[in-house]
Amino acid sequence: MNRRSQQPETKQVEHISFVKPHIFDVTPDVKLLWMKEVPNDTVRLDLFFDAGITRGNKSIPAIVHSLLLSGTNKHSSVEIHERIDALGGFLDTDISFETAVVSIYCLREHIREISNIVADAIQNLAFRETEVEDVLRSMRQQFAVNQQKVKYVAQQQFRKHLFASNPDYSTISEESDYEDGNVMAYKKYWKEHYLEGLTRITLVGDLEVDEVDALIDLFGKWAVDGKVEHAGGFQFRAERIDFPKEEAVQSAIRMGRFLFPKSHEDYIDFQMLNTILGDYFGSRLMSNIREDKGYTYGIGSGVMDMNKTGYFVIVTEVGKEVLENTLQEIKFELDRLQNELVPEDELDLVKNYTLGQLLKSADGPYAMLDMYNGVDMYGLTLEFYDEAIRKIKSITPERIRELAKQYLKFEDFLIITAG
Repeated sequence: MNRRSQQPETKQVEHISFVKPHIFDVTPDVKLLWMKEVPNDTVRLDLFFDAGITRGNKSIPAIVHSLLLSGTNKHSSVEIHERIDALGGFLDTDISFETAVVSIYCLREHIREISNIVADAIQNLAFRETEVEDVLRSMRQQFAVNQQKVKYVAQQQFRKHLFASNPDYSTISEESDYEDGNVMAYKKYWKEHYLEGLTRITLVGDLEVDEVDALIDLFGKWAVDGKVEHAGGFQFRAERIDFPKEEAVQSAIRMGRFLFPKSHEDYIDFQMLNTILGDYFGSRLMSNIREDKGYTYGIGSGVMDMNKTGYFVIVTEVGKEVLENTLQEIKFELDRLQNELVPEDELDLVKNYTLGQLLKSADGPYAMLDMYNGVDMYGLTLEFYDEAIRKIKSITPERIRELAKQYLKFEDFLIITAG
């Protein structure tokens, strides 16, 4: 019988019961991860390529990524998308520092046909002159628009200076990149990083094994030959650099530093520190700089994962007249974490919030495959999450202060402002 006058008993997460995906070896170095247990007819197929923005200069990775479905000698870009639309499919693409992804969403009855359309579009990409011109024009216009946005300028300059020791990671876009298309360079990049650059496949859907085998046969010919290597050991200078923009009414702030890869012993504990500082709506940065001071609509902090390293960043946009005050308040919150113990009630709140988010992240086959992929890509196993639960529940105020002293010294940060 429900007793509405009594608060239900609360229980903390002890363990997440994962359903491990089926794993197929496309090649010795390329896997297909398949989550079969889906309670409906939907399918998602993700193709991961060694084609991130750090793999080529002159904005070539982003340009080729935008051209992937721009047409073959037989079918135009419009025809390709109309064929997929007619089958109820949806395509999504994404490009990050170290990876490019092409995703197919559809019903299981159409996965083979849509996959054949996508495979043909990429395999037989024609680099039509009109399509290349259209993509370059669109990207040039978007670049011009972005140059007027202080958050974009700050983001690009933060990347340029944080990764200054490695030109592959620090080179940022210029308008001239989109002027005259170097089709020969685009074709070379497409061949090396797409037709020979597939690094993994993930699949969610209630399919038969022969259908999975057919997808491996279709896309497996693009598999990389050998293990993909990524850069690490970056060096940067802790300094402040301002990029004034007279007509801007706001200033953007990007400040941060390098940390460590996901496998590091401090990774999980630092995530707790990061959440307290700026990674949920009730965080200290939000409470101080948004709720109390009213300097911004939003401010946050986060840890960006990479294969050989990771970095911490604080992000916000504020009125130009309160830029210096905002930086002082950020320093105040960093210093407070280094000098004062976090109250137990605040830490308990963040523990419960973090455990709840972790449990939410494992809700359903799509989310579970993403969580498995999120550790497997870094050479970790699902035990990472059990270890995360244990560390979250046992972390102390003293440990939080210790990490803040080690990693959150204001003078150790690269600070970029634009506006």
